[in-house]
Amino acid sequence: MTTPVKAALVAALMLGGIAAAGAQDLEKVTVAIGQGGKWDASLPQLGLDQGIFKKHGLDLDILYTQGGGETQQIVISGSADIGIAVGTQGALGAYGKGAPIRIIGSAANGDDAFYYVKADSPINSMQDLDGETLAYSRNGSSTHSFALGFVNLLDVKAEPVATGGPPSTLTSVMSDQVDVGWSAPPFGLKQLNEGQIKIIATSADLPSVKDHTVRLIITNLQTLEERPEVVEKFMQGYRDTVEWAYSSDEALEAYAKLADVDLAVARRVRDEFDTREYIDPDVMLGVDDLMKEAVEFKYLDKPLTDEQLNELILIEGWKK
Repeated sequence: MTTPVKAALVAALMLGGIAAAGAQDLEKVTVAIGQGGKWDASLPQLGLDQGIFKKHGLDLDILYTQGGGETQQIVISGSADIGIAVGTQGALGAYGKGAPIRIIGSAANGDDAFYYVKADSPINSMQDLDGETLAYSRNGSSTHSFALGFVNLLDVKAEPVATGGPPSTLTSVMSDQVDVGWSAPPFGLKQLNEGQIKIIATSADLPSVKDHTVRLIITNLQTLEERPEVVEKFMQGYRDTVEWAYSSDEALEAYAKLADVDLAVARRVRDEFDTREYIDPDVMLGVDDLMKEAVEFKYLDKPLTDEQLNELILIEGWKK
């Protein structure tokens, strides 16, 4: 069976050799993840707790960050081997500036983020913005790209502001420090149901989100070159975790406990917001469109060449 990781990784594996799992000690892998508690960001922890990564000879040390931009910097610095939920445009820009990263999988094809204001706000849509502040998590994250996308698409005046993850963003909105907040299920559903906030837009309103890979799984060159077998084992464990998570009520129960939500909320998050099509680590969609926006939003000075893209993206199923 052909591995979805491209020939560069396969060649490295052949040179490095794959240590057999089983009786040998587990290999430690440090994984940085933005926005702990979201369904897609919770998959490594769920797989770890279920023993799936152990079957592949790995023990994960998971670090949670405030967003994809922070995750990416941790991977670039070598403080983490693998990063989950890194914004695609941020990754393209970092590579274009010489960062030693490689894309080894997709973390989200499409997106589930929504944008909201306090229930009594006069703002009812993004078109109403006229100088207000618009939240995103961290520079270089997918939410950063979304904020810039709304400003550009609608030609409105708004000030994008980094507010961190959904909990800190909610605090900023409710205390009137920020006008428009961002969130993603399960965060914010309770406040929506209680009438504290109202949704004015979703990330899916942006043309560059639907049928596009907006978040990625990345590694750094040092890890790829020195521990290629670890990268491959991680991706095998990740795929197995995705399959288990979408076919098991046990996974829903584990996620509900991890995210501290009711089982009904957990099921709604998985089956309504983050459907199976949303997570396929072995495809990457809409690269050309995302790269054009990366240039427009000044992540990149100019588009990457095909040669550069083939070096950066180690996914067989990537599409321009």
